[in-house]
Amino acid sequence: MANLKEIRNRITSVSSTMQITSAMKMVSAAKLKKAQDAITAMRPYAEKLTELLQNLSATLEGDAGGEFTTQREVKKVLLVVITSNRGLAGAFNTNAIKEARSRAEFYAGKQVDVFAIGKKGNDVLSKTLPVVDNHSAVFDDLTFDNVAVIADLLTEKFVSGEYDKIELIYNQFKNAATQIVQTEQFLPLAPIKSDVPVSTGDYIFEPSKEEIVLTLIPKSLKTQLYKGIRDSFASEHGARMTAMHKATDNATELRNQLKLTYNKARQASITNEILEIVGGAEALNG
Repeated sequence: MANLKEIRNRITSVSSTMQITSAMKMVSAAKLKKAQDAITAMRPYAEKLTELLQNLSATLEGDAGGEFTTQREVKKVLLVVITSNRGLAGAFNTNAIKEARSRAEFYAGKQVDVFAIGKKGNDVLSKTLPVVDNHSAVFDDLTFDNVAVIADLLTEKFVSGEYDKIELIYNQFKNAATQIVQTEQFLPLAPIKSDVPVSTGDYIFEPSKEEIVLTLIPKSLKTQLYKGIRDSFASEHGARMTAMHKATDNATELRNQLKLTYNKARQASITNEILEIVGGAEALNG
């Protein structure tokens, strides 16, 4: 059995760890509320924008999406992997990285590059896959305008023919305990199909419907990327809050076990001292 000093040192160490994990849990809980409100408020707008684009496109003939819908033979693929800049978030980053590697295996025989958004994904994936760019700093000031710059860069890579297909990989926020890894096609835009007849009503479009669609597509792409990053940001804080909650519970349980062990060892030590005193006294009396 370990001596009393060693057990006291372990109790002190575990107590310090418990204070840190508890503090991180409260910080993530505070940040999660703001991040959750942001993604919850954004989803209806993103869905309505997509619906509007689909309704307009469904009434047009031919290739209404222009260069954004160009279907080329897939030889070069770009995976946009969204992770976090910090760890201690359970399997949050690991799940996104696993999905990226799975997609790379799916496109075996083709050129597969990674566009990292998040330091953790960049650090891990750069060891096995070519990372062409890293935009981890976007989390320092997460605004639509900053994300729009990244979306324009990705769009240019597709339009110029540098890549034939671009996919987004990120964690979708469901609740604090659940994050779902998503893989979405960013470019080219998938053909819009609908079995429901679309009625445009008695509307006059100014400018033309074609021009409206071509204006909405870049905005829709920026919104899609911003929504993905916002989803990942909320998922990160939810995952970290859950992980730190479990870590705090485990530290509390371990500390209680150590205290019990310490009390038993201390009791055994006191008993031994009493036995030695009694034995010495009996020896003197004898």
